[in-house]
Amino acid sequence: MSNIPGDLKFAKTHEWVRQEEDGTLTVGISDYAQGLLGDLVFVELAEMENEVKAGDDCSVVESVKAASDVYAPVSGEVIEVNEALSDTPEVVNTDPYGDGWLFKLRPVDDQEIADLMDAETYAEHVAAEE
Repeated sequence: MSNIPGDLKFAKTHEWVRQEEDGTLTVGISDYAQGLLGDLVFVELAEMENEVKAGDDCSVVESVKAASDVYAPVSGEVIEVNEALSDTPEVVNTDPYGDGWLFKLRPVDDQEIADLMDAETYAEHVAAEE
């Protein structure tokens, strides 16, 4: 089983969310997702100040195997993107929950955050997909 930190929330589409002290959300793809994709070779970053709705595609990760959309796990405004991934997309493979984050959001609906899966529920979701 892949690494699933207990302090994160997860979307069914394998994005993770960390709620920061200032109320913003840091978003990335799960260890499970990056493992399925294989070695990442390119990350198309979300657009700054873009308003997204939960489920909107807002970024793309490409590997030697495939390209995959990354979806907004909740609605909000993109307030920061991880520019370092333009030069080193492989960081998503080596540190998906740390330096491999993709973008940050200012959420507009706390209920959407509450509706995301906790680590235990996400582990069950992943197990059902395997």
